[in-house]
This record gives sequence, structure tokens and C-alpha cells, in this order.
Amino acid sequence: MPQCAINVYVGNIIHCSKPFTVEVLKNSFIAVNQNQIIAIDSVSTLENFKNEQKNYKINEVVLSEYQILIPGLIDTHIHAPQYPNLGLGLDKNLPEWLEQHTFLLEQKFENLDFAKKCYEVVVKKTISHGTTTAAYYATFHTEPSLILAEIAIKYGQRAFIGKVNITLNPETYGCESETSTIEETKRFVLEVLNKKSTLVQPIITPRHTFRISTHALKGLCSLAKTYDLRIQYNSFVDPYTIVGHTVHIPIEEVHELARHKTSVSHCPSSNFNLQSGICNVKALLDAGINVGLGSDISAGSNVGIVDQMRSAITASRALSFHIDKYKPINCYDAFYMATLGGAKALAIDTVVGNFAVRKDFDALIVDMNVEHGNSQCLLKYDPLELFQKFVYVGDDRNIVSVFIAGKNVK
Repeated sequence: MPQCAINVYVGNIIHCSKPFTVEVLKNSFIAVNQNQIIAIDSVSTLENFKNEQKNYKINEVVLSEYQILIPGLIDTHIHAPQYPNLGLGLDKNLPEWLEQHTFLLEQKFENLDFAKKCYEVVVKKTISHGTTTAAYYATFHTEPSLILAEIAIKYGQRAFIGKVNITLNPETYGCESETSTIEETKRFVLEVLNKKSTLVQPIITPRHTFRISTHALKGLCSLAKTYDLRIQYNSFVDPYTIVGHTVHIPIEEVHELARHKTSVSHCPSSNFNLQSGICNVKALLDAGINVGLGSDISAGSNVGIVDQMRSAITASRALSFHIDKYKPINCYDAFYMATLGGAKALAIDTVVGNFAVRKDFDALIVDMNVEHGNSQCLLKYDPLELFQKFVYVGDDRNIVSVFIAGKNVK
């Protein structure tokens, strides 16, 4: 039998050890056996660790002085079929954008070849940008939605795949009957579950409130409870649900979300681009709501969650200009939402979101001294300074390695 291997990553490590607490582990290591983290400690103990693992081959990866190891980024709201429209129609408001761009594009996904071509690009691009977990909206077409699940499995991305449900207003997009949307969603759910993937799972995904009937929504919620699935929907309050945007929401409704343990996907770039408004994410966080970040492409204009961290900071600072005594979020809060906060919002924080023994190793090696990046390192920087550079000026060029469940996928 081949000798089992342990991969050891040595260098400066940054993660959120708990909500809103960024921890720097200087000169430390993380040891990974298959998919799981088996040890985290100071480099000073590394030789002892190696001696204890004599039955294993040790593969050691040593980070440079300008590299940091961080958890994988989590996109809690992304429309995979909208990728071809990235950057289009962003001078329009939401209704115009939906009618003139989005609905027309999503009809094309009846064509399985087109769907496969698009979804291959989306999954590879998001991984390249450091998205180790994505909560995808597909379309209401069942077979193309299954193709998205297969592609996520193929490339090793952790993903929630949602077959969209539409039963009202067919003149703008087409739709299903109430019976059909429930039956097809059940078929979709069972087929995804039967793939036995440890990374990819279905998620119940009703479309806008004006596109889904009450009867169909009840049936879909029943499926969610039967198969213990999350729901992504913008107007439903319960512990299973992650709602998007929450831009125009009074404080009373914020407290309702908190009381029902409903999570939120904050999509600041999308909110800016379609002139929807600014989400007061600080109020959500202060109320104890689990909040992750969403790219919400193609209303959002970048598939990377690093860009959403910047947009979230900008949005919060914009609110501080006209709300008295308002303390905006900072880069550490944004990083929390992009990692552990997103994991909590999707109820996978026992598996990923930060670094802990027995959690899966979803991680990025970030290099702030790549040749063609936005910023090269002309001085010595401590780990937190490299982290700040990544949040404010970094992009996919700085993400030199991506690991999902221990597997190197970039």
C-alpha cells in the first residue's frame, strides 16, 4: 500500500477564531490529513509533530515572507446563469435590468450545451477568485441545474445548488405549474443527494416574491424540512432561510430576522449597481444575525468575494456620513463575513469558515508580492499589513493556491 501523506503548511496564518475576532498565528503550521485539519501549532513544535507521525509521509509547504494563509472565501448569493451578462445593464434600475437582460439570458439555459459551457466557466472562475463555497441560483430548468451540480463536483467546489422556482407571471420568463415546480424540485433534490457528494448539496430556491405562489412556496418549504435543506429566498423568515439584500428594512424587521434566526446575504456591489440602496449591515450584525457576503452576479460586477469585502466597507462608511454616531464596519468585520460569517449563514460553520482541528481544510495562499498584481512589496510588512493589502487592493492574481477539503484546486 502507498504511504499515507500529511500536508503541512508553514507560515503566517490569519483567520477569525470567533465572530469579529481576527487572529494572527505568526510562524505557525497547519497539518492536514486528507480533507481534515489534524494539528495547528507554532513552528517551534513542528519537529516534534513530525516525529509523532512516522507512519506518514510529510509534505511541507513553506510560505514566503509576503504570503499568508487564510480560510477559503464563501459566496452566499450568486446567480450562475447570469455570468455571460457580467458588466452589462448596470446603468439601469432593477426592473429594467431584469426585463432587458436577465430574463432573456436565463431562457437560453434550455440549451444544455450552452448551460454546460457557462457553468464550466463560472465554477472555474469563482474558484480562481478564492470562492471555496458558493450558494448558487441556477434557473427553473431541472436538467441544466443538475449539470451545474455535476460541474461543481467535477472541479471540487463546495456548493449549494438551487433549481429556481417560478409559478407566476410567465410572460416575462416562462414558468412551471405549482404541481410541476414541486415535483421537479423534489426530483432535483433527490438526484443531487444521490450523487453522494460530501461537498455539493441542493438548496431550495424560490425566485422573487412576485414570481412564486403561496401554495408552491408551502410545498417547497415542506421539501426543505423533509430533506433538511437550506432555503434561499428574499422574503421568508425562519431558521432554514438565508435572505438576500435586506436594503429597505425597518429595525422592527431586523429584530424579527434575529428572533427567527434567519441569516442574511449582504450583496453591496449589486445594491450599488442597480441603485437599490445601502444595507445597514452594522444593524444586522449588532442584532446578532448571521451575515455572509454575496457577489450576486451579474447585478454584482465581480465574481470575487474580495471585491465584496471592499464594497461592504464602502457601503458602511457611506452610511456613517449621515447617521449620527454610526460606527462603520472595518476590514476585519468584512473578512469575518466573507469567511466564518458566511459559513454560519449557510449552517456549515462546524465544517469550514476558519481553522480548527477536525474542520475541513478550505484555504487560500495569498501572495501580495506577485509580479503582475496591483501592489508589489517594497518594504517588509507584518502579517496584518499583508492582510490589509489583500482586502483593499488584492484580487485573483494574489490568490496563488486554493484548497477545498484538503485538495489543491488552483
